[in-house]
Amino acid sequence: MRLLRSTDLALRVLMRLAVADGASPTTREVAEDMDVPYTHAAKVVAELQHLGLLSARRGRGGGLALTEAGLSASVGAVVRAFEGDGDVVECEGAVPCPLNSACRLRGALKRAQEAFYASLDPLTVADMVAAPTGPVLLGISRR
Repeated sequence: MRLLRSTDLALRVLMRLAVADGASPTTREVAEDMDVPYTHAAKVVAELQHLGLLSARRGRGGGLALTEAGLSASVGAVVRAFEGDGDVVECEGAVPCPLNSACRLRGALKRAQEAFYASLDPLTVADMVAAPTGPVLLGISRR
């Protein structure tokens, strides 16, 4: 299973903000730190704000800050929010799979997907920035 770019970026933004230590970097600064286009980072930040995982203030003295919900957010829940509940494979697309009515693969892939999410559910954003990751993130943000 491969995560969408937006899911990967969302997790990295949350982790980056978790080690901000009181600073409020802007979306542009986070995009530069992560070496991603500003427009992509802005869309991800907007979705994270909508989910209540970060707050964003505009203007002088503004910036991004992780909320308490963001720090304690389940990594599995964040991945689900960005990836959606869709199947790993598309069985009923424009050209439906001829095995659809008797396929065992679809169920096996769905169970594997749920096992993937279940393995991420107990992990929080705070867990992801514990040493040695946190100090590395701080180094990246000071480039």
